[in-house]
Formats: sequence, C-alpha cells, structure tokens
Amino acid sequence: MQRFNHLCATMIMMLLAAVLPLSAQTPLANQLFGRESGPFTGPALAIGSYARGCASGLEELPQTGPTWQAMRLSRNRNFGHPDLVAFLKGLSQTAHDFGWAGLYIGDMAQPRGGPMTSGHASHQIGLDADIWMLAPKSMTLSRDEREKISSVSVRSDNQRTVTDYWSPTHHAIMRAAALDERVDRIFVAAAVKVEMCKTATQADRLWMQKIRPWSGHNAHFHVRLKCPQGGASCQTQTPSVDMLSKGGDGCDDSLTYWVTDYLQPKKSTPTAPSTTTRPKKSREFTLDDLPKQCALLVSR
Repeated sequence: MQRFNHLCATMIMMLLAAVLPLSAQTPLANQLFGRESGPFTGPALAIGSYARGCASGLEELPQTGPTWQAMRLSRNRNFGHPDLVAFLKGLSQTAHDFGWAGLYIGDMAQPRGGPMTSGHASHQIGLDADIWMLAPKSMTLSRDEREKISSVSVRSDNQRTVTDYWSPTHHAIMRAAALDERVDRIFVAAAVKVEMCKTATQADRLWMQKIRPWSGHNAHFHVRLKCPQGGASCQTQTPSVDMLSKGGDGCDDSLTYWVTDYLQPKKSTPTAPSTTTRPKKSREFTLDDLPKQCALLVSR
C-alpha cells in the first residue's frame, strides 16, 4: 500500500508539471524581486545590465527632501545606487536654482533591483530614474496626493512638436543632467529631441548626443547613469556615449526614424511566420535568466 501511494503521488506530480504554466512551476524573477521590501545588505553593486540584472546595497531616496519628492510611493521603487541618489539630489537643487520648486522623481528601482511586475523593462540595476515633466509647485505633497497627481505630456498629439507645457527650464535641466559625467544617456520623446535641436546654441551642442529619442517618454525624461567606476559586475551599454571622441549632436538624419518612419511605418509584404524563438520579455524572466549573483539576493 505504501508503494502504491508513492506511485500515485509521483503520477500526480508529473501530471501537475505537465498542465501547470511555467510561472506556477518556476517562480518568475519579477515576483521574487517585487516582494522584497528592503535592500540587500552589502556593498553597492549594480549586477548585470540595465534590462537584465539586480543590485545590492541600494539606497532609498528619502521620500521628501528640500528640493525633491518621490512619487507613487505605493510602488516602492524609490531605490537606487548611491551614485544615482546623489545625482538626483544634486539635479533637484539645480532645478530649484533654475526657478522650479525642485523635481518630482518617478520610478527608480525596486529595493533589490531586478525585473518589475509592471512597467519598465529596464530600471533593474539601480542606475535608471524617471523625472516628471511636471514643474513642481509644492514640495509638501502628502502620500495620498502623490498617488493621485499626474505628470503632463510635453509632446503634442501629432507626436512631432512639443506642447505649451514645454519650457526653456526643461531644456536647461536636461542640459545640466547631460553635462554630468556620470550620465550615459537621457531618453525623451522624439518631439523633445527635435525641439532641443532647434534651440540649442551652435557653440554648445556636444552634450546633445546624450539626449536620445525613445517612445513612451512624453511625460517624463529617463536618466541612465554609466556603470560606477570599479563596478566589474555591471555591464554598460555599447556603444556608450562619448562626447569628446564622437562628433555630431544626434540632430541629423538619425531623427528621421522617430519623426517619420516610426509614426508612419512603411507597409511590408507579408512573410511566412518565423520559426525563431521569441526572446523573453523581462516579466517572463526566471532567476536562471539573470546573472547568478541575483539568486542570492531574494528569498524563495
């Protein structure tokens, strides 16, 4: 009887394995990292790449400072590498010097980085931050107010021009961010890049290389820092922006895709379905898809 029960249990487990989805068999990485409420104690390390990694020793950006407020606190995404936290504090002071009350800081990273349960594919190693386009009028918003207030779109409905919400101060803040040596690139709506190309002075344009058009950035700009010095576990993007060795400002034909081809893609001839396996999306990652060190940062 004991042997019979063992065989039955084995068969049931095999049947469950066959019918249960992968997520029920193997925990998804975004679920594991999403439920961690605090940072992993240890040295500050960005591990892996911006869209496939994790992080230890992250710092929490204080929810409120003299010139910043972290928004959407319910998401618990106001964590970053110490370099990022220091950068955001400094940039918020710069924004204040330019006439704003400061900056509203959107998503940074989860306490231990890693893939997120919603939203971003990147923001996984503590070096990315979204900064709202909304010019703050108050640095005393309550937790509830931060959940209800929204940013503003600085991109028009036709996606080619900016709205009246755009201002020279936006330009000045992004220029200050781009001139910071820690910054690798800044993602904005294509219309923002077009406008900045029009208004940047001819004698001061190399920093514009760091301003990169990318979809989904009409209500915030996304700052990405370079891998910290000595961070052997961090994989920087290639090619990385180098203002000194590369000429140009990104205001040439490279913008064509974003203001014409991207909005009005050419019709293509139907082709047979590809047999190539579709790459996994970040919300489909398991720990096996991340650097091995990441498995040590979460409980299972």
